[in-house]
Amino acid sequence: MPPLISNSLFRKTRSSNRYSSAAKIAPSLVLYWFFSDYTDVTLTYRIREQLDPGLSFAKDIIMESDLSDLRYLYRFGEYISDSELQIASYLNSLPEETIEKMASTYTEGYRKGFAVMGRELSKKKTVSIRYELGFERMIRAAIRQFEEMGLEVILYRAAVWSVTMSPNRKIGYHGTSANMQFDYDHRYDQTIYLDKAFKERKLAVLRTAYENCKKLAAEYAGPAVVETFGEDGFEPVNKPEAYSLSEKQEELQIAYSNEAMPVVNQYIPGDETSFTIIAFPVPAIGKDFAEIFHETIRINTLDYEEYKKIHQNLVDVLDQAEYVTVTGNAEAGNETRMKISLHALTDPAKQTNFENCVADVNIPVGEVFTSPVLAGTEGLLHVSQVYIGDFQFKNFRMEFKDGKITTYSCDNFADPEEGKKLIRQQILKNHDTLPMGEFAIGTNTTAYAVARKYGIMDKFPILIA
Repeated sequence: MPPLISNSLFRKTRSSNRYSSAAKIAPSLVLYWFFSDYTDVTLTYRIREQLDPGLSFAKDIIMESDLSDLRYLYRFGEYISDSELQIASYLNSLPEETIEKMASTYTEGYRKGFAVMGRELSKKKTVSIRYELGFERMIRAAIRQFEEMGLEVILYRAAVWSVTMSPNRKIGYHGTSANMQFDYDHRYDQTIYLDKAFKERKLAVLRTAYENCKKLAAEYAGPAVVETFGEDGFEPVNKPEAYSLSEKQEELQIAYSNEAMPVVNQYIPGDETSFTIIAFPVPAIGKDFAEIFHETIRINTLDYEEYKKIHQNLVDVLDQAEYVTVTGNAEAGNETRMKISLHALTDPAKQTNFENCVADVNIPVGEVFTSPVLAGTEGLLHVSQVYIGDFQFKNFRMEFKDGKITTYSCDNFADPEEGKKLIRQQILKNHDTLPMGEFAIGTNTTAYAVARKYGIMDKFPILIA
C-alpha cells in the first residue's frame, strides 16, 4: 500500500523554506501530491484492467463457483444487498433454456451490431462485460457464447478512486449502492486536487498507459452492457459540506474529456468497435417482479425481421418530410411542442435520414432515429418523470433554439437553481449548452402495454420504452 505522503512531497518540503516538515503542510496539499504522484499507478492499472483478459478475478468467480450457493456473491468484494441475493436466487429458479435465451439475445445483439455497421469482428479478440451483480448465471452463459465467437471476456470492477471514476455512472461490475447519498456527496472529490497541472499530468499518463497496452487495445471489440431498472427514484440532497467543482475546474474537466477522447480513439478506433445494451428489472420494482421479468425477456426477444419491416415503412414516409412536429398529450399534462428539422435528400433512392434500429446494439427492437439539422430545430421538451442514470428527474423541461439547449429545469428540489445544477451536472456534463444529437420515434408498443399493465411507466428505462 502506498504511503500517505509521497516521496516527492517530502522532497518538496525539504527544499522549501516555507515548510520545515510534511506535518506542517495543509491536508489539501498532502492529498494533491498523493493523487498526483500515484496517478501513474492508479490510472495505468485502470486502463490495463479494462483491456487485459488475464486479470480474471471476477471471471474466475463466475465460471468456477457453485452459483446455487449464494455465498459466492461476497467473493467479489462489493456491497451485497437483498437485491443481488434475490436476483441471483430468481435466476437460479429459471430453466437453463431461459438463461441461454437471455444470454444469446445479448451476445447475438453484439454480433449483429458489427454486421449491421459493416465492421470486422473476426479481427477482435476481447469483449468487456459490464453488469450489476446477481446476474452471474446469465453472465456465465454469455461468457461461453462469446468464447464461441472467438472473444475472450474481460470483467473489471467499477472504479472507486476519484481519479478514475465517473461522477455520473458506474462503469464495470458493481453491486447496489450501500448509500446513494454518500455517493452523490463524494462524486466531485477531485475538487481537492483538480488543476491545470494535474489535468496535464493525467493526460500524459493516459497516453503512456495506452501505448503500453496498444496490442490489447487493438484487440478490444467494445463493451456489452447489462443495465437494470425498477429501483425507487433517488432524491439527492445538496449538502453544503460536499465538494463541488469551481467554474474553472468544470472547464478543466471538459477540456480533459475533449483531449482524452482522441487519445483513446487512436488506440481503440471507434469505427472498428461496437457495443450492445440490454436491461432487466430488479426486485425493487414491486410484487410483480417475476411477471415483469418474464415480460422483459419476451420484450427483449421480439421478432427482429417483423420490426425491421414496420420500421422501414416509417422511414420511407419520414424521408419525404422537411421537418417533424412533436406535440405532447395536453390531456395528460404534457406540454411538449417541438419542431425537428431534417436533412434534404439529394438522391432519395440511395439516401435516408433515419436509421432502422432493431435488436442489435440497443436491445430490444423499437425505434427509428436520426441526427437532426440544428438550424430550425426548436421548442420545448417536457417529461413528467424520466430516469437518466440513477436519477429520476421530475417535471423535466428543456428548451431548444437552432438545435441547442437554451434553458432547462426540473422539480427535484424546492430551489429551482438546485434543479438546474443537477441537470447541468448529470445531463450537460457541466457544459453551458449542448446540441441535440438524436431524434427518435419509439415503436415498441409491446413494452408500452406492459408498462401500462403493471403501472411501471415511470420505471421503464428509455432503452426499452
